[in-house]
Amino acid sequence: MNATAQIEAGDRLARRNALILAVAQTFAGANATVIFATTSIVGAMLAPDPAYATAPVSVFVVGMAAGTLPTGVIARRYGRRASFMVGSGFGVLCGLLAMVAVLWASFPLLLIATFCGGFYAAVAQSFRFAAADTASPAFRPKAISWVMAGVTLTMDLWQPYLFAASYLAQAAFALIAMGILSFVDIPKPPPVAGGGRPLKEIVLTQRFVIACACGVISYALMNLVMTAAPLAMKMCGHALKDSNLAIQWHVIAMYGPSFFTGSLIARFGTMRIVALGLIITPAAGIVGLMGITVAHFWIALILLGIGWNFGFIGASAMVTECHRPEERNKVQAFNDFLIFGTMAVGSFASGHVLTLYGWNWVNMIVFPPVAIGLLMLVWRAMQLRARAAL
Repeated sequence: MNATAQIEAGDRLARRNALILAVAQTFAGANATVIFATTSIVGAMLAPDPAYATAPVSVFVVGMAAGTLPTGVIARRYGRRASFMVGSGFGVLCGLLAMVAVLWASFPLLLIATFCGGFYAAVAQSFRFAAADTASPAFRPKAISWVMAGVTLTMDLWQPYLFAASYLAQAAFALIAMGILSFVDIPKPPPVAGGGRPLKEIVLTQRFVIACACGVISYALMNLVMTAAPLAMKMCGHALKDSNLAIQWHVIAMYGPSFFTGSLIARFGTMRIVALGLIITPAAGIVGLMGITVAHFWIALILLGIGWNFGFIGASAMVTECHRPEERNKVQAFNDFLIFGTMAVGSFASGHVLTLYGWNWVNMIVFPPVAIGLLMLVWRAMQLRARAAL
């Protein structure tokens, strides 16, 4: 098989995998969406102190950070499909435990449930990289974008137990995702002596540092604001249905642009799309500072979702340019560990900042990290131009 035929075969397999993973992401997306939309409100009902209302979301993020490295090891030893199946099992457990936590009014059990959900989310996040594993460089951004387009919501209620039915549906979706993921066909990377370059050597390169930093900024800031938003809306006197709808539109804004984000990256380059995402994110903060009506919350969360989409998908595409095939699992797992570890710190701080200082401070925190990310991208662009001029 000549080189052209190999590339075409790889892209056909990538399209098949991307389609399967997009469907699986549709069901896996219910996991994070239900947790984001409900647990800060349920936490406020069950927590011993209002300051801990966002703790379930924070523990979810801790679960994401804790899940990245183990699932990376499983993927290296047994293949991506094995790690997907293990993660989906945690997703089923998350939904069932959360449902029981609501029925029993148990805050500790809710925390355990969201930790399991975070572990599942860590695996689901790797779908975006897995879709690119068999793709050529030209198709890779589109493969990532296709996967991130899959999302679904469930907001059923089991009266009088608020959100219990949502958690049960969440478990069912994870079980369905497990069956879908059994059809994924991603060859294990060819064995290479030493497994490629040392991880330290790769992660200290300028390209990886900037890609990872932009991913951290995009995801951590989105999570910080989104975690606080439902509780902030409740504190401002808005109805629960309004906060649920705000999160629904936020999630649509997160994943909806994915249908064309890959094409934008292919046309304009990863750094420009990441920069666009970083610019849109503080626009959400500005809207949040302008008022506390339902419309202000909705518009801010929609902008926040779009900014995350461009920033995070672009940064993910940049990461795939930093490693060789035999290095991909350890590099991608380390990248996600840094992202979700930083998110955990911000998520725990979110509830305290909101309760102690108010919604305005949550929005103002966004600006300094975005400025740092944009400066890093400008610096990288200037260096690339200088090299091209030589």
